[in-house]
Amino acid sequence: MATITERRDSRGNVTFQARIRRAGYPPLSRTLRTRMQAMLWAEAVESELDKRDQQRAIDVALRRIAESAPPDRLTLGDLLERYVERVTPDKRAAVEEGWRIRGLLKHPLARCPVVTLGPVQVAEWRDWRLKSVTGSTVNRDINLLGHVIEIARIEWGIKIDCNPFRLIRRPRENPPRERRLAPAEESQLLHASESASMYMQHIIVLAVETGMRRKEIIELEWDRINFDKRRVHLTQTKTGASRGVGLSSRALNELLKILHELREWARRRCCEVPPRVFPGLTPVAVGECFERTVRRAGIKDLRFHDLRHEAISRMFEKGLNPIEVAQMSGHQTLQMLKRYTHLQMGDLARMRLTRFNGQICSWI
Repeated sequence: MATITERRDSRGNVTFQARIRRAGYPPLSRTLRTRMQAMLWAEAVESELDKRDQQRAIDVALRRIAESAPPDRLTLGDLLERYVERVTPDKRAAVEEGWRIRGLLKHPLARCPVVTLGPVQVAEWRDWRLKSVTGSTVNRDINLLGHVIEIARIEWGIKIDCNPFRLIRRPRENPPRERRLAPAEESQLLHASESASMYMQHIIVLAVETGMRRKEIIELEWDRINFDKRRVHLTQTKTGASRGVGLSSRALNELLKILHELREWARRRCCEVPPRVFPGLTPVAVGECFERTVRRAGIKDLRFHDLRHEAISRMFEKGLNPIEVAQMSGHQTLQMLKRYTHLQMGDLARMRLTRFNGQICSWI
């Protein structure tokens, strides 16, 4: 049951805060101008939570039925359901993997009994999947499904003679992207982002200046930023290893702008500054907003991850060595770092000429 609390600031303005506490969910609250608005918001949220509870109960019942099924009736879908409940929540990218598994459950392969699942069926699924997605995407699906089978064999005691996902040929990986952000495109993108979202322009600048991933930027907290030393300490990363990221003057100024905006927002609402730099944002929402911004700017074939490519390439162009760049970007091998680095030929020529210390040389 929601609670509605009347609040009054120093100027005498009255607002109403609705708070919802329910087991299994984080506390939810929202401040609105009238009591009726607060009650309507609370009713809408509680209705949505009721639907989620009902769906969760159905999912639990289905999983219990699947776990009690005889081994000869277990399907690949049953294993996927058990995997997403027991293994996926412990992963850093649990949400993304959950989406991937739900997509795989829609294919007829998920209804195939594991005792009859063999390389022939898996190869047919691979060829069908390649008609709609790239080889890299199929390889990620194969890695996930292969791990599901291995967990079932080793940890769940399900008798499976061989792992068919380890026996088939793998598609060829996609060639690395070489997309660079031209100066004119950067100006167009920043201009288009002004009307996209109050945070989009800040996020684009930080991505280009720091090389941080989208999720790392969205989950950035003020406690992790050292303005005096001009660095950010990331603890939640894709690889699981913490790392430090240096801040350029442009990135530092952008963070100070955000902090100033949040302080003004908090002052007007008589509350504290949120712990996160971008409160309330999700990777999906930012990705969709970025796609709309790119279309509005009239730019072709640009993804958010290309901003990370651009940032890493600029680090090399500024004279940083591979070890320094790897510490900033979080790449654990120089081979992976090379994949993400695409220098402009003009800048590469200037770097080559500088290393010759003024000696006459030719560069074609």
